[in-house]
Amino acid sequence: MKISGDRIKLRLLDDSDWELFKHLNTSPQIMEHVYEPFSIEETKKRFEERTQPWNDKSDQWLCLAIDEIDSGKKLGSIGLKITNHQAKIAEIGYLLKTDAHGKGFATEALLLIKKYALTTLKLNKLVATCSSNNIGSYKVLEKAGFLREGCLKQNSIINNKYSDDYIYGLCLLAI
Repeated sequence: MKISGDRIKLRLLDDSDWELFKHLNTSPQIMEHVYEPFSIEETKKRFEERTQPWNDKSDQWLCLAIDEIDSGKKLGSIGLKITNHQAKIAEIGYLLKTDAHGKGFATEALLLIKKYALTTLKLNKLVATCSSNNIGSYKVLEKAGFLREGCLKQNSIINNKYSDDYIYGLCLLAI
């Protein structure tokens, strides 16, 4: 599976993406507003899970690498997990290397996976959770048409501190 945009392409995560995945999931700077950075052992387990075959009946994440088309540079990853098959709802998440931040790559990737989720997979709703401190992430969600549906107070612990999380949603009928 490949999904191409103007500047990036999304493709299934594969074994060649281990170094990228390890960097994204263990970097304190990238994980600053997401989770505590994962250990190498946890990261290996997550990588193995995310490189398993996927279909629209799966209960696991569909994980896609984000590559810049012109340079071939690996920028990050984006994925979705169908959390309610009957109601056709999926959670979306993304991580980008710091040198790819602020350049519109996350927004383009989110728009591509949104279109795939709603047109090809025929999902009804996409949801995302992000720390209220992660301004860049929630601005990406808002640019892609997601609406803030709520705030969960002290919902996460990041860097040994409680963090509020914003919940975002995008419904098919809202497009």
